[in-house]
Amino acid sequence: MTDNNEDYQQAYLRERSARMQAEQLVEDKSRVLYALNQELVKKVADLEHQQQLFIQAEKMATLGTLSAGIAHEINNPLAYAMSNIECLQGTRLVLDKLLKLNHEFIAGELTETELKTALIQIQTPQSFSQIREDVQELIDDSSEGLRRINTIVRNLLNFASPSNNEKQLADMSDSVKNALKLLKNQLSSCKVSTDIRPLPLTWCNLASINQVVVNLLINAKHACDMALHDKGHIHVAVGFADEKISITVSDNGCGMSEEVKMQIFNPFFTTKPVGTGTGMGMSMVYTMVTDHQGIIEVHSAEHEGTQVRCVFPVISN
Repeated sequence: MTDNNEDYQQAYLRERSARMQAEQLVEDKSRVLYALNQELVKKVADLEHQQQLFIQAEKMATLGTLSAGIAHEINNPLAYAMSNIECLQGTRLVLDKLLKLNHEFIAGELTETELKTALIQIQTPQSFSQIREDVQELIDDSSEGLRRINTIVRNLLNFASPSNNEKQLADMSDSVKNALKLLKNQLSSCKVSTDIRPLPLTWCNLASINQVVVNLLINAKHACDMALHDKGHIHVAVGFADEKISITVSDNGCGMSEEVKMQIFNPFFTTKPVGTGTGMGMSMVYTMVTDHQGIIEVHSAEHEGTQVRCVFPVISN
């Protein structure tokens, strides 16, 4: 009986020791896994930060491409508004004379006959009704020019500002329209046609979609410039079918070979001359489209043009 108790005691101690070793092993492994998980979280955050830096760098490179066209778009209405203000300064002299006569007549310094004679003299070069019409036209034209400048600058700031990756319930076609406005002068060498259908609202980052369309339009413009024909044609189509939103940019440019087409989403790959492309444009397009759970379809052949179609699911909550 005593031997059985001793055997039982030894078995219990062995089992207890093995259990404690197993528990310690699990605890040690858990600490290691926790440390590895924390390191992984840090690396993912670093990668996301680097991705945002790449996106911002690509935006700045794109802005460099757009700068000449944007300057031209701003200079035209600005010069017109400045010219109108100069004309208004000339008109102000007439208004000053009228206000002075009005003050002198009210103060009793002029008789009615003297006032009438002075008014006839002022009106001789140009009638008061004509001055009134000219002033209104100058003000309206200047206001319209300044509104155009305000729109251009606002679109430019929206494009240039760092993306915070925040999504909102919005209409993706707004980003397409803003991109076309931003590139209006840049695309003037091509015929641009659009087919923008009504879209349902979906959760999206409009700044990201804006950059996607800007990059696709710039690529289409460069492809048209490299083609042999005289006039490039870019067509932008936006539609909704089968619970999906599609944004398509087509061109009749130089097209791509199968070899080039297989590499267009690779970072730093570019077919543009040195100094005109970073090679990050289509890589960023791919990143931003997939961030919206979308896909990209590319159809292209050498000398036959290119069609890039971005398809997004509608996300309403």
